[in-house]
Amino acid sequence: MSQITWLGPQDPFPTPSHNTDPDANVPGLIAVSDRIYPGQLLQAYQKGIFPWYSDNQPVLWWSPDPRMVLVPKNFKCSESLRKKIRQFCQDPQCEISVDDDFGAVIRACATSSRKDQDGTWITHEIMDAYTTFHEQGHAHSIALKEHGELIGGLYCVALGRMVFGESMFSYKPNASKIALAALSAWCIQNQVAMIDCQQETAHLRSLGAAPISREEFLRQLQISLNPSNIELPWTFDKNILTYWL
Repeated sequence: MSQITWLGPQDPFPTPSHNTDPDANVPGLIAVSDRIYPGQLLQAYQKGIFPWYSDNQPVLWWSPDPRMVLVPKNFKCSESLRKKIRQFCQDPQCEISVDDDFGAVIRACATSSRKDQDGTWITHEIMDAYTTFHEQGHAHSIALKEHGELIGGLYCVALGRMVFGESMFSYKPNASKIALAALSAWCIQNQVAMIDCQQETAHLRSLGAAPISREEFLRQLQISLNPSNIELPWTFDKNILTYWL
């Protein structure tokens, strides 16, 4: 019988380091709930847990082993991407906005088609929950615009000196990569040790991300969540990209 915990509105999350893979048939699945209850996202991220599920499923809460992370200074900025960044920085019609329209960014991530992926895990419930998380100051968006039109971007969660990447999208080639380059440069500037990428993919590997053990991830998470860490300034523009030039 599965030992996976079903969470009610007031139930605490299991601690991944103490409850590793409660069901060996579903490694990484830590808990399940009927919905995302108020306050659950903050509790989950503080324990290194995130939701990932489809519309026809209950809310599935994960803490995978290994965990895909990107050390910001290891972001792979190829020569071709560096050229695109230079063009973006030099074009007065191109800009980066931070937290200006979180809703537009998460909707774009939810509706963008992706190679080898049918549908989206960004359900209406996820959009509502993360929009509230954004209003509470925990979730952020990076939007690339050209002539005032959205061409790419990403959204993420930030707690202490830890950033959790959630999803990216591109309406133009390389737009999401430029957004990730901007986020990586901002992390370097603010001494953020790593960006959580959650799931391992070939695309993330190509950008410099690599898997680490759950144990190491949770250890680094607790360091990054140290209460002495001051709130980081979520404000920057495309000039942050000059780090890679």
